[in-house]
Amino acid sequence: MTSSLISSRNPLTRATDLHAKASPDFVAKLAETQALLRRAATEFAPVTQASSLGAEDVVITHLINSLQLGIPVFVLETGALHTETLALLERTQAHSRTPIHVFRPVPESVIQFVRDKGQDAMYQSIDLRKACCGVRKMEPLTRALKGQKAWITGLRQEQSTARAEVPLLDDSEVATKSLYKFNPLAAWTWGDVWHYIATNQVDYNPLHDQFFPSIGCAPCTRAISLGEEFRAGRWWWEDEAAKECGLHVKK
Repeated sequence: MTSSLISSRNPLTRATDLHAKASPDFVAKLAETQALLRRAATEFAPVTQASSLGAEDVVITHLINSLQLGIPVFVLETGALHTETLALLERTQAHSRTPIHVFRPVPESVIQFVRDKGQDAMYQSIDLRKACCGVRKMEPLTRALKGQKAWITGLRQEQSTARAEVPLLDDSEVATKSLYKFNPLAAWTWGDVWHYIATNQVDYNPLHDQFFPSIGCAPCTRAISLGEEFRAGRWWWEDEAAKECGLHVKK
């Protein structure tokens, strides 16, 4: 079942104040996550973390740094991110012990796509939106994962119906891409994520304070309203079943 994000519209309320509430078994979940990250670093190298700089991902990067695992992090800077996200990227690069690599789309590909399809092509059809994701995300992702044995994501079972069965270790991509995928926060709740952020004073995207639980490219992300689900603000004009950019789609 997909959980709803219950929020107050008080503009002065920080996300940490609003959402930080650890589940009863949080300590066990945290220990499980730490053990999984250590395993990824020792048994599955070379391994890297994919970070969108969202709440889940800043938690994982903080854990990598605090555990001194030396797992590098990569960010897909699509050329269409919010200014708040770009500012957080700069702060993260400045303060992270582990390296933060940035992968950008091929400029000529972006220019050609916008010239041929238009600046707002993503709103015209699912195919065009996915084509935009292909240029801005999927091609840079291929470069980011080249030579890796595994990657780490912030996927959680609570995020959407499509992710309800996300495992801690996913080997479904091994046959086609020779890649293992670690999802160390798979069992964490939204309250767990924010409890960790609040307890450890982790720097996070201020858009979360403005009711953006899931943050992607600026044209394709909006704030959500009371009672809407976590990913309701992503590609909100599309059917729920289509709401993936391709990074985590299983064929």
